Amino acid sequence: MSIPARRTTERQWHQHLTVDLLAYVLNRSIFHPFIAWLIPLSLRAKVTPYDAPSMILAIAWAVIITIYTILAYIDRRVAYGLPREVDLEEEVIVITGGASGLGALIAEVYGLRGASVAVLDVKEPEGEVNGVDFYKCDVGDCGQVERAAKQIERDLGTPTILINNAGIMHGKPLLQLSPAEITQTLNVNLLSHFHTLQTFLPGMLSEGRGTIVTISSVLAHIGAANLSDYTASKAALLALHASLAAELAQHPDPAARDIKTILVTPGQLGTRMFERVRTPSAFLAPVVEPNELAREIIGLVDRGESGVVALPLYARWIWLWGCLPVGVKRVVRRVGGIDTAMAPLGKGEGKKDRRE
Repeated sequence: MSIPARRTTERQWHQHLTVDLLAYVLNRSIFHPFIAWLIPLSLRAKVTPYDAPSMILAIAWAVIITIYTILAYIDRRVAYGLPREVDLEEEVIVITGGASGLGALIAEVYGLRGASVAVLDVKEPEGEVNGVDFYKCDVGDCGQVERAAKQIERDLGTPTILINNAGIMHGKPLLQLSPAEITQTLNVNLLSHFHTLQTFLPGMLSEGRGTIVTISSVLAHIGAANLSDYTASKAALLALHASLAAELAQHPDPAARDIKTILVTPGQLGTRMFERVRTPSAFLAPVVEPNELAREIIGLVDRGESGVVALPLYARWIWLWGCLPVGVKRVVRRVGGIDTAMAPLGKGEGKKDRRE
């Protein structure tokens, strides 16, 4: 299951500089509690008086960063509870749309680590990986999902990790979409989640543990020209994820508390699905490479935690979009090139592709 390499051009060193890289460096330096406390300790080693302005500022900064870190930890625990124990030898992982892209990468990683992995896709994988079993299945068809689930149960056991990753994008203006294309988008991007949840969630409840990953998109918050069907389906997943988490929280079976939910809202991914899309800003909205996103998803799954994975940096704050005045939104869309970025797909150059 190899991932096709994207065609890249030679870039200058400064073109690799992004706001995400700057945030990464800051979060592991002055915004990290350990480093923040090193500053007053270093000043004290130079016999700086405690009442010196530099010492007061350094201690105040370290205290603020420490308090923020503690409150952030408490917030996560209140929101998501304690993590569950994950033992890959006892887990069965189902990945929809796992024949290529992000889904294939996650399947390959878990397969190489010795986990039992079942990939559901309509197209054959490009290679074989030990520990990964392929089941040809259109996840937009409830009957096919149920039949595949029975076979997985016989072959591997009861699935306890579900990664709903399958997706499709036509990249056409609204008036050029056919009814069949609209139906296909909603079936694959949205209804497939209902099919897989209704099929695999009962098994997780019976096992008393589980993890469900819902892969949406940052475009679910803002929409985009030439992607009405895609963005509508991804926006619906935000509500589905919230409702699922709420139902599990109040489920009468205590085992539901050990079923974790993860929402993934990435920006533009470096996969074939988006290869013809122009990046509005390489600095503020860099293309997310599949291995970066896969690392974040796998890390959260392995830790047995619920949570949100949002890359690049702006995706973590995109919820603020709804708070902006309408006029400001229009200016941001125009300056940021949100709608013109999808123009190549709207000119008949787009192609269907299962999403990772």
